[in-house]
Amino acid sequence: MPPSTAHATDPVKQFSVFAENRVGRLYDLTTLFAENQVHVIALTVLDTTDSAIVRLIVDDPDRARELMINNDFPYRESDVLAVELMAEGDLRAVLAALLEAEINVHYVYSFMRQPADHTVIALNVEDTDVAAQALSLRGFKVLTQHDISR
Repeated sequence: MPPSTAHATDPVKQFSVFAENRVGRLYDLTTLFAENQVHVIALTVLDTTDSAIVRLIVDDPDRARELMINNDFPYRESDVLAVELMAEGDLRAVLAALLEAEINVHYVYSFMRQPADHTVIALNVEDTDVAAQALSLRGFKVLTQHDISR
């Protein structure tokens, strides 16, 4: 199955968790996951005065979803692209492929745990299917949720 088709059927899930901007809230969330064997493999935090948006990718989205619902962590779920980078210059090539396909990039962050010991970035783009196809055509591996799960 080509990577772009695999992405469409098993996309990487990102959770945007809305947390009060107070001491310990991120610790509470990560502890909840750790105590329930849900591993955070990518993370970024956008801080505002009153709240924070914690964007994260985990190895078990179904369990994470259940834990957040049962423990009052409001969240939104979306699909993101997880793209392997084999060399330092690949970021520019990824961005060039998306530019050529006229795909807008909303934000990018890197994985903490690297599947297969390769650098991986998470991309939030306006059209994940078109972006996945453009990247696959350029030889980039677009990972699926299965690829990043333990």
